[in-house]
Amino acid sequence: MKRCALDEEVISQSLRNSYWRVKVLDEVTSTQTLMRESNPSHGSVFTAEYQSQGRGRLDRTFHSPKFSGLLSSIYIEPSLSTELWGWVPLLVGMSVAQVLNEITNTAAFQTKWPNDVIAPGGKICGILCETFRSGIIIGIGINVSTQLDELPVESASSIYLETENSIDRNVLLASILTRLNENLARWEAGQSFESGYKEISATLGREISALLPDGSVLASKAVGLTSDGGLLLESGEAITVGDIVHLR
Repeated sequence: MKRCALDEEVISQSLRNSYWRVKVLDEVTSTQTLMRESNPSHGSVFTAEYQSQGRGRLDRTFHSPKFSGLLSSIYIEPSLSTELWGWVPLLVGMSVAQVLNEITNTAAFQTKWPNDVIAPGGKICGILCETFRSGIIIGIGINVSTQLDELPVESASSIYLETENSIDRNVLLASILTRLNENLARWEAGQSFESGYKEISATLGREISALLPDGSVLASKAVGLTSDGGLLLESGEAITVGDIVHLR
């Protein structure tokens, strides 16, 4: 399979008249770290061909062979109260899943609370949101053309493996940024995206097991979302941070 390089000019042309400012880099330790060190402003975007020290949630490592993934960090400064920022990972995950379904003309991609995008074969995308100064750095790592022998773990998959679609990463990044801009604008205008999220969620309505930060485990059915984007369980508990496993 031929893997084409990311092209900053092509991406920027697709995003003309938007506030996104995309910088394409060849190799970095981590786009998240670079964003923190770069004095970012609202709309700053770094995307790299390779990360030597990529990381995901709960300090896990994230590895993707060069040219096979879309590895990006985005800086935004939401206009809403920080008490509502718990919705941002959900909004980002929904935006990515929506774009993947549209660009592949499938319904293969769903969100896993709080911030993964999955398909029947495994995890496609990890999202890491970190507060920084007066905003949020959003890290997005997507397995695009990753082959079976290149996957870091058995529970992972890629867009290509799920759909046999060879996706142009330049088009994919521009599409995700465009959709994210639209969804952020609606959210900041006071429009709820909860119904749209529920439609694309693989977690809601399902029996789950949640490993909490203190080491305890909750097992129940995920039945809804709290006012700040947490996961509401049938047993009455609400989870804001946890490692979720979908039970069969």
